[in-house]
Amino acid sequence: MLATLYIKNYALIEAITVHFRRGLNIITGETGAGKSIIIDALSLLLGERASTDVVRKGAEKAIVEGVFDLPELPRLKPLLLGHEIDSGAELIVRREISSKGQSRCFVNDTPVSVSVLKEIGDVLVDLHGQHDHQSLLRPETHIDFLDEYGSYRGLLEEYALAFRTLTALISEKRRLLVSEARIKEKKDLYEFQMAEIDAVAPTEGEEEALEAELKILENAEKLVESTARLNEILYEAESAVHDQLVQARKLLETLHGIDAAFGDSLGELRSAEIIIEELAKFVQKYNANIEFNPAKLDEMRDRLGRLAMLKKKYGGTLAAVLSHRRKIGEELALAENFDAEIAKTEKAIEDARIICAERARKLTVKRKETAKKITASVLEGLSDLGIATSLFDVRIDSEKANGADGAFVSIASSRVVAGPNGVDTVEFFLSTNAGEDVKPLAKVASGGEVSRVMLALKSALAASDKTPLLIFDEIDVGVSGKVGQSVGRSLKKLASSHQVIAITHLPQIAALADAHFAVEKGEQNGRTATRLRELSETERVHEVAKLLSGAAVTEAGLESAKELMAQ
Repeated sequence: MLATLYIKNYALIEAITVHFRRGLNIITGETGAGKSIIIDALSLLLGERASTDVVRKGAEKAIVEGVFDLPELPRLKPLLLGHEIDSGAELIVRREISSKGQSRCFVNDTPVSVSVLKEIGDVLVDLHGQHDHQSLLRPETHIDFLDEYGSYRGLLEEYALAFRTLTALISEKRRLLVSEARIKEKKDLYEFQMAEIDAVAPTEGEEEALEAELKILENAEKLVESTARLNEILYEAESAVHDQLVQARKLLETLHGIDAAFGDSLGELRSAEIIIEELAKFVQKYNANIEFNPAKLDEMRDRLGRLAMLKKKYGGTLAAVLSHRRKIGEELALAENFDAEIAKTEKAIEDARIICAERARKLTVKRKETAKKITASVLEGLSDLGIATSLFDVRIDSEKANGADGAFVSIASSRVVAGPNGVDTVEFFLSTNAGEDVKPLAKVASGGEVSRVMLALKSALAASDKTPLLIFDEIDVGVSGKVGQSVGRSLKKLASSHQVIAITHLPQIAALADAHFAVEKGEQNGRTATRLRELSETERVHEVAKLLSGAAVTEAGLESAKELMAQ
């Protein structure tokens, strides 16, 4: 529910904070007082377009903020999660419109786009009346309302799984066909490339090993000279390191014989002597094995050159060359088995179509049963609301599939288009005048009549509709007397399962309020300003009396108001 609404510097509003209640919230006020401004401000929270004209003169920006107490809404949690918005016990939605034309939106202090705000608004609020935020006037939503009313979620989930399987297989077939055409077009090129790479037959890590070995062969002369000189320093020269260490060891042995303190040093020197001996042996062996092989050197240089050519043509690295070879090898292997792969996929598609068709058929049966129930309920509601001669029809059709491909299924020997919700297209049709044929709901009514139609539908769908807040703007246009009482009772009943905010001029509706708010226009700081305030019980009686008898409220009018409110 909408717990708090804060509006600042919006049109004639300087700053107001309104705390709405559960149940039926009624808004009344004189014509021109600014009731429509309140609805327009609420529309901003639902992602409607904004204009700089709404910013109050002299202000830098207009602000509209709503605090919603969140019920369990299955559609809302994944929506918030998907947009990385923190969720908790309440949701704070904020919209700012600057005088320079910039618009900023926040949900729980997370910046979001207007489109995201609209998504969230569609889950939280349904606004009916003089605005176009009316989900029931969008034919694409009718199938969802019918399904929610019917409560056959299990069938919907079974069908959705079958449909996802079918579309995945169709996509796989399309991928195979595209790959087949592409590979056939490039078959000769791929075969040439594969032969060229295979002629060199590179191996992983080969280049690094070749370069390391080549470096040794290219520096063979330097290696011979350096290792010979090192051996001489360590072991062969008159004052070789090894001889010097032997002499030093003998001196330390003498010192150690006199003082045991030289024991550790003697051990370290003996270790050094052994290390030098081993190093000298390694250098001598290395020197003896140095190879001068010009032929092998040329062979290695040639090999590296061929690898460099492949790298230049196929990705810049040997790893890229090998990856390309694997890829074209796999595609050429696939090309030889395309017919078998496509046939296998087509068989799987046909099996999936049969399963999808059977589940779609069951859904259609359920929808037709549900359509009869909702039709009866809506007609009863419209009669209570003063449209006794109305006709209501839920039309369930399917679209014939063109072509032999795509997401279609065969039902009753006909190919029909399948979609995420089945094979059915659902649209509500209505006639509110005797003798007139039914027409699409969106084209029939306007203004207050739209609101009454919406009220009848919402009353029928109340048990299944999960939208927590319903707003009815001027629901009483063209309504009076007994019909007004019926409208009020329908709103009151609807308010037992939803929070309802309704703007009205009728005392019969206002008298049933759980909370009553008055829109007033006056002068504030030398400027015209609109405000919205909740009325006390005494003020409620006076307001209902004013709606009954006009501006001059009499004692008789007050008594009539009390009597009306007591019903």
